[in-house]
Amino acid sequence: MEDLFSIGELSRYQNISRQTLIFYDKIGLFCPAYVDPHNGYRYYSASQIDYLDTILIMKKIGFSLDEIKEHMLHYNIDSSLAALKRQVSVIDRQIQELRLIRNRVLHRCGQMEEAKEHRGNDGAVTIESQDAQYLLFRKVKAPYTLKEISIATKQCFVDSSQKHLPIYFQTGVIVPLKNIRDGRFTEASMAFLPIDRTGEAPNILRLPAGTCACIYHVGDYPSIGRSYRKLLDYCAAHNWSIVSDAYEFCINDYITSRDENEYITKIVFYVESARP
Repeated sequence: MEDLFSIGELSRYQNISRQTLIFYDKIGLFCPAYVDPHNGYRYYSASQIDYLDTILIMKKIGFSLDEIKEHMLHYNIDSSLAALKRQVSVIDRQIQELRLIRNRVLHRCGQMEEAKEHRGNDGAVTIESQDAQYLLFRKVKAPYTLKEISIATKQCFVDSSQKHLPIYFQTGVIVPLKNIRDGRFTEASMAFLPIDRTGEAPNILRLPAGTCACIYHVGDYPSIGRSYRKLLDYCAAHNWSIVSDAYEFCINDYITSRDENEYITKIVFYVESARP
């Protein structure tokens, strides 16, 4: 039709799918100038191309379709300026969040690179100085199986999401020293996510700075007992007194590997010298 564009032509000109144009029509955001009553074909006027440009630009800036629809009912220079300034604030918050996420991802990469260096050393024990850190935790319910640990971990993620807490992309558990000495190596009392210091949640545990005995366990979780035995034997042989429960930090787990044999868990005990 003269001076009108078919939906296919408009789709090609604007590099937008026909399905999107049909959807915009259905929600009342961008309706055709004319619909052929005989075949239902949609046609658009030349002036509508500029209108569609505005929609696509606003969508690119980050406005929702509902916001765009509401804005374009009665928009002028004043309302557009106000909307754009509000969106700048939204973008600034997104940039801040992305920077935080980037730092978390880089932190995870650093941990994985460090852990890879320990895969071939047959689980050597090291004594390290531990900086203070914080854990967002949830108690694991009886009977303390891997199922209950998984549920507690998911609850930590829910807490962090609902309260927008600054967690790291890492999970872990606390296993009581008594359980370890009794050979119940996988019976954790708490699941946790490492987190930046914050006062936005009551279930945050502070780990103090101190001296720690550490070992990297490589393999699936049920086999972790062999690394605990090695760690206990080392502390006994070198006169280190264990003064805490065990803190297990998952370095390579289901988030980053499908093969459980590749899992890497860093086990940490706080220790004190037992030498006279």
